[in-house]
Amino acid sequence: MKYVYGIDEAGRGPLAGPISVGVFGAEKKMEKWLLKNIFPRRQRVGAPTETSGENFIRDSKKLSPNKREEIYKKFLLLKKENKVFFSVSFVSNKIIDEEGISKAVRLGISKSLSPKVLKCKIRLDGLLKAPPKFKNQKTIIKGDEKDVFIACASIVAKVSRDRLMCQLAKKYPKYGFEIHKGYGTALHYKLIKKYGLSAIHRKTFCKNLTILSK
Repeated sequence: MKYVYGIDEAGRGPLAGPISVGVFGAEKKMEKWLLKNIFPRRQRVGAPTETSGENFIRDSKKLSPNKREEIYKKFLLLKKENKVFFSVSFVSNKIIDEEGISKAVRLGISKSLSPKVLKCKIRLDGLLKAPPKFKNQKTIIKGDEKDVFIACASIVAKVSRDRLMCQLAKKYPKYGFEIHKGYGTALHYKLIKKYGLSAIHRKTFCKNLTILSK
């Protein structure tokens, strides 16, 4: 059980697009290296420079898009060197509408975990749970701020989903998905009112809007 896998999701709240579940794994000994080399430092009071502080984990949503992309590219290099493993599973808006968001997340987790990791330690963010057959699992509240493996999974899930939404923006150019990534921003609501719902909108998330009949 020397390998540890972190799991987190991205895209639970948007009105459009899939939800993504990220899995990030590495040997336990990589934990300190990831903390030191991937995440920024928090400056202590009175410390002269940022590098004088202590390393701390930051939720991917609190990192800038550029910082997330920078970290993701580092992950790609580490994966190429077989030092880490990560993958992302997407669950479509149609399944979200049919099964509900909670079941969609569970489906994403199941798709992301292979039998090869049955004996590995698995750490999940928030209230997430892996299937019962994964005995060595632990759910950590605010895990993306406390556990480096979950934090890495969070970045993988977020960057992958953002990239996908930018691709979908080319297919559905009227909605500005490259800007808001499907979240319910003022711009997104305005464009929905103007054009109605697209094929990738979550109808169950938009059912209270008055534009469904447009």
